[in-house]
Amino acid sequence: MAGLQNNTPVPEELRLRSGGQTLVLTYPDLGEVSLSAEFLRVYSPSAEVRGHGVGNEILQIGKATVRITGIEPVGNYAVKLLFSDGHDSGLYSWDILHEFSRNRPQLWQRYLERLEQAGCSRHSE
Repeated sequence: MAGLQNNTPVPEELRLRSGGQTLVLTYPDLGEVSLSAEFLRVYSPSAEVRGHGVGNEILQIGKATVRITGIEPVGNYAVKLLFSDGHDSGLYSWDILHEFSRNRPQLWQRYLERLEQAGCSRHSE
């Protein structure tokens, strides 16, 4: 299982809720966790969002209404999420999804602070 830490919990279930606005994951250690499509989109592990290296992240704006339109399994270690804005290049490994599930409040706050510092909005400009 390439890309997985040995002890990473794999979600027992993944399902979309609210017309693709929310991804619900069920973990043995965390229970049910809801991650918004917007959160997953702005933290996409793709090069388009993460840039090429630390400090090169590209701030995603205007993603408040984005939805997840599909989930495709990638081997035994990740899923590819398809978004309503056409973005589909991020592979969400079990490691990343568990990290997001554990740290969502802090990550979301960091995103909101970055938006504010840039004078940008979650809503389309």
